[in-house]
Amino acid sequence: MRIASAVAVGGLVLGAAACGEAPEENNNAGSGDKKYSACMVTDVGGIDDKSFNTSAWKGLEEAKKANDKIDIKYVASKAEADYEVNLTQYVNQKCDFILAVGGLMGDATSKIAKANPNQQFGIVDAKVPETNVYPMQFDTAQAGFLAGYLAAGMTKSGTVGTYGGLPIPPVTIFMDGYADGVAHYNKTKSKTVKVVGWDKAAQKGSFTNDFVKQDEGKKVSDALVAQGADIIMPVAGGAGLGTTGAAKASGGKYNTIWVDVDGCESTQDCAAIITTVEKNIPDAVKEAVVKAANGEKLSATPGYLGNLSNNGVGLAPYHEFDGKVPAELKAEIDKLKADISAGTVTVTSAAQPK
Repeated sequence: MRIASAVAVGGLVLGAAACGEAPEENNNAGSGDKKYSACMVTDVGGIDDKSFNTSAWKGLEEAKKANDKIDIKYVASKAEADYEVNLTQYVNQKCDFILAVGGLMGDATSKIAKANPNQQFGIVDAKVPETNVYPMQFDTAQAGFLAGYLAAGMTKSGTVGTYGGLPIPPVTIFMDGYADGVAHYNKTKSKTVKVVGWDKAAQKGSFTNDFVKQDEGKKVSDALVAQGADIIMPVAGGAGLGTTGAAKASGGKYNTIWVDVDGCESTQDCAAIITTVEKNIPDAVKEAVVKAANGEKLSATPGYLGNLSNNGVGLAPYHEFDGKVPAELKAEIDKLKADISAGTVTVTSAAQPK
């Protein structure tokens, strides 16, 4: 997991300097030296997960660049039991905006927000009943659909795979879209590409039950490779690095599709990453914090929903695979993106944000 990247290193440096420091006494945005404090609590994946925690921190860094009155810091949760403690710590420190990262933090955020109705919270990948929590959600089924179509068009074995960290909506939504993208390719091309690791109809598949341990990710993907998969999409945070690393070491025997944040910018395994199903978490977080710091009220309903039409989700560049993806396949994916954005092709998942 300790792979150097511009995003992660920047986050670690700033985080190390800020983590644990009490915010300035006056945290309200305004004139003079008054500051607006934005404080982030990671889930157990940690700040260096090359995934949604890293992306959310980048959003706070961008907010600070946009408005130098914004102070940022984070605390990394080591276990789920830390969520309430860390959120409460920031309430007690009188942070102006408290950001919870990840669907696993939903219950803890709801509880602490309910107990502190005048405190502004934000949460990535979840929506809770409390109106003082601004939800930032992403319809990654749409971008996952494009990734599945791409994988089906690129496979040489006729089998592609995917697996998750845990069977929770922010994970299975990727897998649903991926499976449907493969099915759409099969229907369009009269092909029979097989998906292993996820059965959308049964909502059952392969999971590491962890978002950190790379050996667990490698173990699951090894099983999918044994079933014939030559392209695998891990949706397991840092655990997925076990798959990208092994794919890179395989010398092309199989390749991967990363998720959340461009894997070619956040990992050392670009040679084995065809593309990334991106969630534009940085822009969503930046926009929310900058608005709040400027005194705008953040409405919990509808909150923010990223999709293909507003560039909240999408596919990253093909990077080292740019010359390997056929021009015809690229054009078909571009057309699919336009059709999904226009509503002429519908992508559905039980895990889509409501």
